[in-house]
Amino acid sequence: MDALKSAGRALIRSPSLAKQSWGGGGRHRKLPENWTDTRETLLEGMLFSLKYLGMTLVEQPKGEELSAAAVKRIVATAKASGKKLQKVTLKVSPRGIILTDNITNQLIENVSIYRISYCTADKMHDKVFAYIAQSQHNENLECHAFLCTKRKLAQAVTLTVAQAFKVAFEFWQASKEEKEKRDKASQEGGDILGGGLRDSTPSLKSLVATGNLLDLEETAKAPLSTVSSNTTNMDEAPRPQALNNSSVVWELDDGLDEAFSRSGR
Repeated sequence: MDALKSAGRALIRSPSLAKQSWGGGGRHRKLPENWTDTRETLLEGMLFSLKYLGMTLVEQPKGEELSAAAVKRIVATAKASGKKLQKVTLKVSPRGIILTDNITNQLIENVSIYRISYCTADKMHDKVFAYIAQSQHNENLECHAFLCTKRKLAQAVTLTVAQAFKVAFEFWQASKEEKEKRDKASQEGGDILGGGLRDSTPSLKSLVATGNLLDLEETAKAPLSTVSSNTTNMDEAPRPQALNNSSVVWELDDGLDEAFSRSGR
């Protein structure tokens, strides 16, 4: 459980990012105090206009050297092709990352946070943001890289992904506590017919907030590993579907519990 809590704190593990943004060396750092300023916007999804450099397969789900080598390959391939980079919009929320084409507005990819194992603002190519995630079609690990207009934007995207995970993790914790309350109330005689069921049902506000934030469509398939990003340490999360609030919360409980529990092993 300690490992689970540790993962949920979404620590920043980037010497370079820490130095450039808040000073200091390469120690693990928590999210900055003012990260909650963007929380409400984050729930709806924060948008970033970037240029898609490309993708390459990687052997491991995380690692600074691994991601740096992958980014180097992607950048070299993009330069060699001589093609104009695709302009895209990256929408980051506790559900994950949604990638769309800026011109056609066509959906390119919808990546659950549960599938993301690593994200980074690359050291050598400091205007590049990249993440590693498992393919939606198989077990391949893919590194996707994006060119930002400036270094601070690459850092901002990286930090935002960590913030998104933190929010998702907090909602998971809240929904788990609600489930524990319901289970306890049931054990204490909540199923007596005609008897007053104890008020173990989550508030409407809690249900709506949780239901809107996360969905469980992909949790069963999602692998989980501790994430380090340049870099921001996070773990993972999913999107909303048209179910009644109660169903969403129960499925959310089960899916998140399984996924986050796997991360603590």
